[in-house]
Amino acid sequence: MDDEDIKKPKAHEVGMAIDTMSVEELTDRISLLEGEIARLRVAIDARGATRKAADSIFKF
Repeated sequence: MDDEDIKKPKAHEVGMAIDTMSVEELTDRISLLEGEIARLRVAIDARGATRKAADSIFKF
């Protein structure tokens, strides 16, 4: 089996096998996940800002 025959996933899946990944592949996965964490934190902050604005409008 050639290296080309082995298909590597494009995204990380929680719980996926990492035993056969190289250090470079693991480092790439960490970068991918750190980027996703940053994206999620931005979404959380945006929702918090929206909630805060809504709360200030509906306060009596």
